[in-house]
This record gives sequence, C-alpha cells and structure tokens, in this order.
Amino acid sequence: MERIPEKIDSKFRFVLLAAERAEQMLRGAKPKIDMGELKPTRIAMKEISNDLVEWDYGPAPVAEVEGETEEVGAGEVEES
Repeated sequence: MERIPEKIDSKFRFVLLAAERAEQMLRGAKPKIDMGELKPTRIAMKEISNDLVEWDYGPAPVAEVEGETEEVGAGEVEES
C-alpha cells in the first residue's frame, strides 16, 4: 500500500479517494503522473500519496432541531 498523507485521517478515506480518482480516469480524466501501463487504481493511489489530488471533507452536516416540522415535497399533501 502507498504512503498515506498526514491530512488523510484513515486508510478507509484513502481507499475512497483513490476509488473516486480511478473512476475519473476510467471516464477519461488524464493521469497527473505517468506510470506506464499500471491500472487506474494504482495510478490514483500514487497520485494521492504524492498530494497531487485536491480534496476536502465537504460542508459540515446540519443538525436537525427537535420539533421541527417536515417540509412538504412535490406531490405530497400536508394533512390538517
């Protein structure tokens, strides 16, 4: 397994990031490093290990407040 950069908090996240990057390459994205005939998963792991792929945790989840009413979605009828 490749070296996991310090900003990645777990092996699981490393694998998720590598899988997402490999899928991007399978859909046509150009590799950021030339690794010859290696599979996209190995190239993605190497890119992440070398900090060539930018990522973040995304927005923080919004906590639900107790007693909050649910929104009525399209096609739903609210009972009175």
